[in-house]
Amino acid sequence: MFHIVLFEPEIPANTGNIIRLSANAGMQLHLIKPLGFELDDKKLRRAGLDYHEWATIQLHESLPDFFCSVQPKRIFALTTKGKTIYSDAKFEDGDTFLFGCETRGLPAEVLNQIGENCLYLPMQPESRSLNLSNTVAILLYEAWRQVDFNGAVIK
Repeated sequence: MFHIVLFEPEIPANTGNIIRLSANAGMQLHLIKPLGFELDDKKLRRAGLDYHEWATIQLHESLPDFFCSVQPKRIFALTTKGKTIYSDAKFEDGDTFLFGCETRGLPAEVLNQIGENCLYLPMQPESRSLNLSNTVAILLYEAWRQVDFNGAVIK
């Protein structure tokens, strides 16, 4: 199982989509406060449909709180400032994927802590960023593919 960490997410619909994704892929979702919405937000619930009951979600007061309670063995950060394309990374079951908030991304001090495990998704030169839930989905499915879709029903 992978851990998806959203650092101070701001847009409820993005988080709702990621809740649905996490439930369908069997991944653990971690939300780092402060959140830009309430967990009972109508847009969050609508985007997540009825998958909230199937998702495993943990709320953390801060990023250090997350590190202390989960103690991830390997962590990858997704950022437009990354030096390694996501598809070149070699993922393992249990890896943690950290995503910044929609408007600010991840703070420089967090990226410095992650170091060489800062990844990026390719885009056109004039593009600024991809939608958060799309980015999570692209990375998650590549990582899951690399571990042979462990736990999934393959037809």
